[in-house]
Amino acid sequence: MTEKNFPSYKAKSGEFDLIEIMSGLWSLRWLIALLAVLPVLLAIVYLFITKPVYEARVSTLPPSLSDIAGFNLGRSENGLPAFSANGVYSIFVRNLQSEETRRQFFRDVYIPSLEEGASVGSRDQLYALLMNSVTIQKPSKEDSERYTVVIERHDPSQAAEWGEKYIGIAVKRSMQEMQEGVRREFQVKNRNIQQQIDILRETAKARREDRISRLKEALRVAEALKLENPPLIEGQVDQQLSSIMEGGLMHMRGAKAIRAEIKTLQDRVSDDPFIPALRGLQEKYALLEGLTLNLDKVAVFRQDGTIEVPDDPVRPRKGIVLILSMLAGGFLGVAVALAILMVRGGFRRTVDAA
Repeated sequence: MTEKNFPSYKAKSGEFDLIEIMSGLWSLRWLIALLAVLPVLLAIVYLFITKPVYEARVSTLPPSLSDIAGFNLGRSENGLPAFSANGVYSIFVRNLQSEETRRQFFRDVYIPSLEEGASVGSRDQLYALLMNSVTIQKPSKEDSERYTVVIERHDPSQAAEWGEKYIGIAVKRSMQEMQEGVRREFQVKNRNIQQQIDILRETAKARREDRISRLKEALRVAEALKLENPPLIEGQVDQQLSSIMEGGLMHMRGAKAIRAEIKTLQDRVSDDPFIPALRGLQEKYALLEGLTLNLDKVAVFRQDGTIEVPDDPVRPRKGIVLILSMLAGGFLGVAVALAILMVRGGFRRTVDAA
């Protein structure tokens, strides 16, 4: 029997005979086809039993100046530095990536969504499972301000809903932090103003008491001199007399006038009308006290686009899986066929040699 009666892999010169190999493969075409179909069938079964995973994405950017205008209400008028858009956004980004936000999402959203009995297992295991479905993508070099929340779920509607809820939790925490920070700054400012008001009132009271003490001393002098009314000094007007009758000459005002002033000062209920700087400070205090932050008119981030329900799953990708299975099946069929041809060719050469 010669080599022409059976396909071989090598010509007599020791080189591969492509024509004979192709002829041998053609003779095993049904085996190749069967082996090629097997991975495709396995891929179809895999796609049928595997739940598709859908991905919802929410991208965020810094807020505009109009979005943060409410945070800066009354700050410049009271000597407080204004908030910048990037400064407010940094607070949101910190809360977006914080462990507290993830834990709150786990408690408020993930656990209630589980079916009855599914939450009986370890909380740490459930949390780790959730974190595999929630990703915060950091900015790229080309877009240094964009953060993206990626939620993966089997239910496309749930993926979109959870993306919105996760952002909502981060926003709420950021708003609370901003509100608390603004309130605390205003409280410190008002506390300083109140301290100034208290000092002015205490100082005015001390000055009134000092005035009363000086008047009482002058009254004793006037009574000792039996000076009931001020003396008439020729050529002096009332303003000049008033300036002369202060200090060591206060007794010259006469006991009657001094008694009247002492009584008036002692009966005074409040020194506020006699403190020039007081009303301005009270006005500042009232303005700060009345300032309120309207959370409906401010924003800590700007959403880039809308949260849409995904139409196509991210995995498994049916087209890629089927193409790869067909390629794998083709390679498998050809490889097995070549192996069979090599075994047969070696056996035939052994028989011929015998």
